[in-house]
Amino acid sequence: MKILFIHQNFPAQFKFLAPALVKAGHKVRTLTMRQFKESTWNGVEISTYSTQRGSSESIHPWIIDFETKVIRGEACFNAAIKLKKTGYFPDVIVAHPGWGESLFLKEVWPSAKLGLYCEFFYSARGLDVGFDSEFTYPDLENPCRMSLKNTNNLFHISQADAGLAPTVWQADTFPWPFRDKITVSHDGVDTAEVKPDSNVSVTINGNLKLTRDDRVITYVARNLEPLRGTHIFLRALPQILSRDPKVRVLIAGSEEIGYGAGPLEGGTWKDVLIAEIKPRLKESELDRIHFVGQLPYSYFLNLLQLSSVHVYLTYPFVLSWSLLEAMSAGCAIVASATGPVMEVISDGHTGRLVNFFDVKALEDQVCSLLDDPEQRRFLGNEARRFIIENYELTKVCLPKHMAWVEGLPG
Repeated sequence: MKILFIHQNFPAQFKFLAPALVKAGHKVRTLTMRQFKESTWNGVEISTYSTQRGSSESIHPWIIDFETKVIRGEACFNAAIKLKKTGYFPDVIVAHPGWGESLFLKEVWPSAKLGLYCEFFYSARGLDVGFDSEFTYPDLENPCRMSLKNTNNLFHISQADAGLAPTVWQADTFPWPFRDKITVSHDGVDTAEVKPDSNVSVTINGNLKLTRDDRVITYVARNLEPLRGTHIFLRALPQILSRDPKVRVLIAGSEEIGYGAGPLEGGTWKDVLIAEIKPRLKESELDRIHFVGQLPYSYFLNLLQLSSVHVYLTYPFVLSWSLLEAMSAGCAIVASATGPVMEVISDGHTGRLVNFFDVKALEDQVCSLLDDPEQRRFLGNEARRFIIENYELTKVCLPKHMAWVEGLPG
């Protein structure tokens, strides 16, 4: 088959699937905004598009989100027209609809089957919006605006032939009857690469070497912000550091704004939250908190392999790849009892669960695990076993994804 992948930052979620389809004999192409040095990537032919205009200054704020997606959809549409003129006709289009790129591709290739990567369907209340009353943004979280944010999703699912979602919880955010067209299968974890390493060592600031013999708490987020519980985690640190004079904390993630808005007072969430907890910290305790920024993937894996206790917190939202990778690395995990987290973390079996907002419970669970190496080993082993059985890339997830794509024309 001729298979066209649409993602503004390809390969993203398709980094395993697209090359596997090439190896299976299919002709695979991507249409993306990302610039590659070569004309192919792992056998995938690369075509690009770029936008020619920005958002309107005077547009109604409730629909600015959809306008940005239409702008990308128009740019992708124009690039698709050029491809069609060269004689290119895909049998299947697999798209992440989140940025609007694939809005109009059925106008170019009406006979192509469209499969969507169904990551999240917005809600005006109860999911990421309205979950944390401490941080509310009336303009951004206006229920009318939030409802209109699904215009892009609704336009896509009215055309799509099938969907693919990484978790049941995420699939269930989509409305019926389209929900019935969604296959649930995670992107998968390469458990041969993401695995425990008892000999791992990490050097911080060029002079502090940490090994598995050290007591290390790890926390990872793409962006350090409330949606991923950065405020809850940092507020737990003064008590944890006071109770355990040997523990060190490694925090990985960008300080940029990812989801939602920044602090009302300006600056970064890291700066605001550190300023909040600093009066409760001794200088020696503050010195044991290490912000390591965004890490290359191999360094990120080393951080997980080093971890004594890994903390994962999130609003009811998209499940982070990092949680499954932490489980595959054999981490002992304390996580929030929210959304898709409870699909993979079973309290007392594959990790420990706490109420997202309960700072004291987080402190107690982390300190309890730091003092109980046998329990850490048990939870880490069970977490890795669960990932191997249910989320392993080559034997579980990739075959299911391949079957989903190859079944679209039928």
